[in-house]
This record gives sequence, structure tokens and C-alpha cells, in this order.
Amino acid sequence: MEQLQLRVADIWSQAGGIKGFELVSPNGAPLPPFSAGAHVLVHLPNGLVRQYSMCNDPSETHRYEIGVLRAPDGRGGSTFMHEGVKVGDLLTVDLPRNNFELKEDAASYILIAGGIGVTPLLAMAHRLNRLGKGYKLYYCTRAKEMTAYLERLSGTDFAERVAFIHDGGDPAKGLDVKALLKDVPANARLYCCGPTGLMNAVKAAASHWPADRVHFEAFSADPAAKPEVPAGGDRSFEIELASSGKVLTVPAEESILSVLRDNGINIPSACEEGICGTCIVNVLEGEPDHRDQILTDEEKDSNTCVTVCCSRSRSARLKLDL
Repeated sequence: MEQLQLRVADIWSQAGGIKGFELVSPNGAPLPPFSAGAHVLVHLPNGLVRQYSMCNDPSETHRYEIGVLRAPDGRGGSTFMHEGVKVGDLLTVDLPRNNFELKEDAASYILIAGGIGVTPLLAMAHRLNRLGKGYKLYYCTRAKEMTAYLERLSGTDFAERVAFIHDGGDPAKGLDVKALLKDVPANARLYCCGPTGLMNAVKAAASHWPADRVHFEAFSADPAAKPEVPAGGDRSFEIELASSGKVLTVPAEESILSVLRDNGINIPSACEEGICGTCIVNVLEGEPDHRDQILTDEEKDSNTCVTVCCSRSRSARLKLDL
């Protein structure tokens, strides 16, 4: 995977425990382009790798802007970003990827954001402004003072296109997604990113929408959507590395990812929950036991790839394209 060395040009505090980071090329060169909804993997000096959505206008080629919510109960990535990264630091960043791509073929768009989930939708709003497309962004937060990017989204570029919903911590006072999504506008698309509760409510309210017109991105795995562990618990299985023919055993209590790392094979990963797609590996033989929340049903049915951070194997062996 090609990587970039980017300089932290600016850091600022947003509301709601979010900090903004501007990343630029050290020599001022243009950056590789990105599309609305894209993210980058940031390799932190402490060894962690984290995925952050870009929230600036995709037409900008001189910078990437990311927003990072500090999560005290997280695994340390956001805390390091908030406390350990300073202006002038160099960070290793993978080229942009997009698992939440804005399809530009619709006549209108409904964007629903909750908290830090606004970041990819902010980039989409920038892009839709440039395209002259009709859209409405519904931005749900607890209170006005906890609403990041409030000043930007209140500006003239977004006038009449953004609705702020503050529920005060009471979901009953939040966005009425049932009413909002009751009717299905002709040639419309729906995009949603935010906490699990909001995402589940939107999924339920949009269950009658055409499935290919509804798009979600999660920043954490939905516990309710995780597949059940087989009766009797997980069992061990083998993985074969196609390049060398080497066969490794994956014990019941370990992941494919951990076994690969223990054997010197460094597979990039970020979420380690099966929601980001960073660790997807192609499968040449065998039947994976898919436990991720990122692959489509078609991709899972084809058995041609697997997320090695959380998925396992139904067959005795998986032959991986490694």
C-alpha cells in the first residue's frame, strides 16, 4: 500500500470533544485526490492505525481535513491524536479509500448525521454544492454547544440545506426519522453516519426504500448485528498462504489477523471490528465464516474475500492470496 508523509499544518478544537486536523504535503505538492465519503488510515507513532473520514471539499488538492472525536473508552488512538500530535509533526497516511462513496446520479439527497458521523457527510455536502444538486443535511447532536462545524454549516454555502436537531440527551426529542423517510422521493439517495442507535432507527424507518438507494457508514460495530458464535464455540482451522504454500493454524481463541502478525505478515488494520474494510484479503479456496459488517451480501456469498480481523472459516482451511 502506497503511503504519504504528511505534515500537521493546523490543529483546532471543535465542539463536542472533536479536534480538527489539517494535513498537507511537507513540500507543498498537491495531494492525491479523494472523493466525498472517503477516509484515510493514519499510522500513529505509538503503533496504532486509525481510520478518519475527510470532511473538507474534495475539490481541494492542497490539504486533507479530518475530525477526531476523543473517545476516553476507546483503544487509545483518539487520545493520542488529541494529546500526542502537534502542529509540525509528520504522520504516515495511506492513500484515500472510499467505502461510503457518494453516488452522483440522484436528483436529490437526504443526509443524516449524528455527532462525529457528520465528517463524511460534510464532504458530501461540499460536493453536492459544487454539483448544484438538491439535498438536505439533518445533523443530530445533544446540544448546540456540542455541535461541531456549526459555524461552517451555518454559512451561506449551506443556507437552507442544513437542519440542526438537538435532543438534549432524550432520543424522543430527536429527529423523527419515521416521518422524514415515510415517503420515498423519486430518484433520491439516503446517506447516514452516526451512533448505532441513530443508524438502527434510520435503517428501520427506511426499510421500504430500495436497498441500493440507502447507504450507511458505522464508526463502531453494532453488537446486535454480530453473528452468533456456533454451538459449541469457535474451532481452530488452517490458513494457507498462496505465495509460499505455508500452512498456519488459527486457534479457536485467536483471529486470522493475530496469527498472520505472529508469523511476520503485517496486514494493515484499523477498527478490528469488521467495519472499515482495511484488512480485507482475497480468498482463493475455502468458505469463510463472515462476521464483519462491511462486506455486501453479494461479496459474502461469493466467498472471494474475508476480513481477517474478525471473520473465521467454515471449511477446514482457507487459502489466502498472501
